[in-house]
Amino acid sequence: MPFARALLAVLTLMSSIASAQPTNAPATGSVFAVGYVEAQAKQADAARAALARYRQALERQPGCLGVDLFAQTDRPGHFAIVESWKDQATFDGRDAAAKRALMESLAPIRVSDYDERPYKALTLAPAKTAGADARNAFVVAHVDVAPNTQAPMLLQELAAASRQEAGNLRFDVLQHAMRGNHFTVIEQWRNQDALDAHVATAHARAYRDALQPLTGSPLDERVYTPIAR
Repeated sequence: MPFARALLAVLTLMSSIASAQPTNAPATGSVFAVGYVEAQAKQADAARAALARYRQALERQPGCLGVDLFAQTDRPGHFAIVESWKDQATFDGRDAAAKRALMESLAPIRVSDYDERPYKALTLAPAKTAGADARNAFVVAHVDVAPNTQAPMLLQELAAASRQEAGNLRFDVLQHAMRGNHFTVIEQWRNQDALDAHVATAHARAYRDALQPLTGSPLDERVYTPIAR
């Protein structure tokens, strides 16, 4: 069957690189919040400024490991926010004033409400660069699959193979803290050419072939640019 052949291709490919791939254990206890919000296109700059203030407020708080802000490429007003926290206690202890200030700033200009979901690490690895430049291409993908499938294994194997590519700078996979069949993938590539080359690799194509029968909705992959500090 096509699915069986695709899965065999994934396993064969990953076993060939396993001996060279280091173990990338997630930071013990780290938790994440992934948020999305859409503002009016003509108010995109105002939304960027509000999100930047939110990032500054959070990163001053104990236990905040960082906040990534992304603007969707070619879709003004669409944003993704990835918060990283030391542990559940620091995440739960976030200063509510920062979120209130953000919501107040977004209220008159937003198109959608602020959608935030809690996540834990499935597989992380240190980024290969200390930050981002304007040439980098970022992908934030949402993967929704049926429960109790081999999707976590497929995503871990894809991450391991993708990190070996010369153009990859970051490949993290987060798993929903309460719904284990939902995942967010965060990718950073040196440039668009590196991303295009990745999509055409054998391991990326085999992953898509193996994942497709498991998905509960179409694979949602969007390209973003980082909001500068």
